[in-house]
Amino acid sequence: MKPNGPRDLDLLHALQRGDDAAINPLIDRWEARLFAFAWRSTHNTADAQDLVAETFARLYQQCSRLRADSNLSAWLYTTLANLCRNRNRWRHRHPTVSMDAVGPEGSPLVATSASETPPIPESVEHKESAAVVAAALDQLPEDLRLTVMLYYFEKLSYREIGQVTGCSERGVETRLYRARRQLRENLITHASLEN
Repeated sequence: MKPNGPRDLDLLHALQRGDDAAINPLIDRWEARLFAFAWRSTHNTADAQDLVAETFARLYQQCSRLRADSNLSAWLYTTLANLCRNRNRWRHRHPTVSMDAVGPEGSPLVATSASETPPIPESVEHKESAAVVAAALDQLPEDLRLTVMLYYFEKLSYREIGQVTGCSERGVETRLYRARRQLRENLITHASLEN
């Protein structure tokens, strides 16, 4: 479904010509989708908001470097995916301690990755199922996880995913096959541990 109003490329060209206000409709059009992608990648609302803002800041700063026929959605997702990957690596190397943790005389301090929970779903079962799937997705290697997120959550085509991930459409198909197989194995393993 194409959004109403000027096309992305028209807005990009206006931005390249110095029309700073052209970034606003791009932000309005892409912010929610990019936030959802960033949240799925980082599991942290503040990080997701920061990374989306950084993506738009980079678009504004680097718009003159983009070709006239650039695929803006691929550029946005590629930039955001790289920012998310870097943030996740940093969080992994610098775990934080929850502010709710108690000192040595109470419950032990627990190192966390500063993640937040998503909005509460309608039912407990749905929440538990979503958590299991999210955990299985998080166990995938980065290239497979990114491909799954772009295909299933962002609804990008194989060609668009290939532009973001730097692989062929056939490579995207292979990654999705491998990801589905590994997700199935992760979910079976989780189910057997529950029983």
